[in-house]
Formats: sequence, C-alpha cells, structure tokens
Amino acid sequence: MATPRSLVSPTTQPLLEKALRDKLQRRSEVGGSLGELEPLAIRLGLMQNSLKPRFREPQLLVFAADHGLAVDGITGPRGRATHETVRMLLTNQLPLTVFARSQQLEVTVVDCGMAENMAPHERLLMRKIAHGTRNARVSAAMSLQQAHAAMRAGMEIGDKLRGNVTILAGVGVGAHESAALVLSRLTDSPVRDLVVSGPQMSTEQLVHLLTVMQGAQGRHRDVVEPIEVLAAFGGFEVAVMVGVMLMAASKRHLLMIDGMPACAALMLAARIAQPVTDYSVFCRSHKHRGLDQALNLFRATALLELGMESTDGTGATLAWPLVKCAAALLTEVADGEDPGPTHPGALAAPPGEPLPFGESLL
Repeated sequence: MATPRSLVSPTTQPLLEKALRDKLQRRSEVGGSLGELEPLAIRLGLMQNSLKPRFREPQLLVFAADHGLAVDGITGPRGRATHETVRMLLTNQLPLTVFARSQQLEVTVVDCGMAENMAPHERLLMRKIAHGTRNARVSAAMSLQQAHAAMRAGMEIGDKLRGNVTILAGVGVGAHESAALVLSRLTDSPVRDLVVSGPQMSTEQLVHLLTVMQGAQGRHRDVVEPIEVLAAFGGFEVAVMVGVMLMAASKRHLLMIDGMPACAALMLAARIAQPVTDYSVFCRSHKHRGLDQALNLFRATALLELGMESTDGTGATLAWPLVKCAAALLTEVADGEDPGPTHPGALAAPPGEPLPFGESLL
C-alpha cells in the first residue's frame, strides 16, 4: 500500500501562531496565566487553522484484537480475555463508557482481529482481519498483505468519521507487549524499559516476559522497515489505528492517543507521514512504567496524571473537558471583549508577502 507522504499537512504557521499567542496574552493580562492550557490552546488553533478552534461530534474508538504471544503465558489485565473486555464495554460495565456518556462522547469498539466472534451490536464495528495474530516469537505476527489490509480498513474508517476529534485506544491480551516490541524496534529502545510495569512487578514475571519478547526480537532481528516491523510484531488493532490516524490527521482532526498500542500506532503513522504527531495529544489510563517510556519517545506527557489502573481510553474521557476548556480560551468571548476574526485569512501579512495559509475549514 503506497501512502502519499503529503497526506498530512504540517501545522507550523508562524503568523497564525503569533496571532494565537497575542490573543492569549491579552486574556492573561486580565485573568492571569493559565499555565499549560495556553500552549495546548495554541496547538488546537494550529491544528484547525483557526483563531477560534471548535469541536464537534467527538468519537472514541477502542480497537480490539488478540495476539499470538498469549500462547507463551502473556495475560491480560486482571486475567480478563479480550472478548470479555469488549463485552463489558458494549454493556456499559466499565468506567470508560460511564465517563464517555457523561461527556457526550460516542464510543465505538472496532473488532480488528479478536479470536472470538461477537454478536452484532450497534456500537461494534466488524473489521476482523483474522482471528488473532500469530506468535511473533515463532513467525511474523501477520503477513505483509494482512498489515496493508488492516491499514486500508483503518483509512476507510477514518474517511467516514464524523466530527473533528478522534480518540484512539487499543485493547487485547498481549496488546501492550506487541506494541512494546514495535516501539522498541522503531526507536532502538530497550524492550525492558517498555514492559516493566513498576516496582511491584515480580522478578519471575519480568524474567518470563523478557524471555518471550527477546525471543521475538531475535526471530526478526533483521527487520527494520516500518511496515515490516508492524507485520513482524504488531497487532491488528495497531495496524488499523495507523490507517485511522493517517486519514483523520489529513482531515485536521485532533487525535487523542491513550495507551501503549495507540503510541505504537502513532509511531508507525509518523514514519509514513511525520506531521501526524502535530495533531496528537496524549492521555493515559494506567501508571505502567513502560508507558512513561513510550511517552518519552514522543517527548510528551499525558494531559492528566491521575494514577489510574483502568482500560485504555478511560484517561481520554477525563482529559476531554480539559481540551474543551483550552479551546474555549480562544473561542469564547468575554463581556466587552472584541470578538476578533475566526479565520486566519483575515490576518494581515507583512507588506509584500502573501498569507502563508488559507481559510479555516470551520
């Protein structure tokens, strides 16, 4: 699958950025500084190419798949099977869906490759590539054809998304470990740093995990090209997310990245179209130390650090109000304040220079 590198436009626009900073400076002179909300607001304005970023119909997508690494004793959180987590999401038994409903976030679960077949459900999108990947320790997790098919499926999903906010998270037994293998190979990072959960992790558990993962790394020691890395180690949920991210970012959506599988997908997407990271902010739903390292690879921190241990995507539901408030700094007009222009095309360029950007899509 040949994905054009011009698919995603960079958000860098110095004139617009200066106008956004000036607007926030005028606000801070009256109400005081709002710290990290201000650079977030600027990024939102640049993403939307607008002095007044607005959001509509935010979509939370949870991508589910099973992984062949599970046969080597890799288990899911609380010993729960992938299809059980999906069933609980669809029946609103997890905090993720409770919080999402309170924030008017539409939740869709995408079956990218679960081992089990789920009954039809209005919030379940069937895009099953296969009934789980193969064990990366003994063969490639998927074929190159499957990797490309999964990315195409993701691009089709991204092309049909409503609104302009896409929240992405992945679930599945072995999803964290598969994502860690992808990130380790793409960034030349020690896999141990990506899988150690913290001081409470037993030595026996860590040794077993590293034995399995180093075996997978050795099996595919010569694989370095991004799509080949995806096929060797990745999960179907990661592959589908790559396609969604590329298409959503090409439409200037805000991408909210929650969890290790979503980080792996973003790293892969950035290898195809680097500016996709311009549209991304990070969330977290658990305090796993490996996720600290994954965020470090992007030189990023999560919007909120709440010390949770919950399903990926939960942190994004709680960070969403923060994002809305950051946008409101630019969009809402205080009493007596000059509303100013919405579109950057209304700004004046320096004499003799053309405007470096066009009208906002909003």
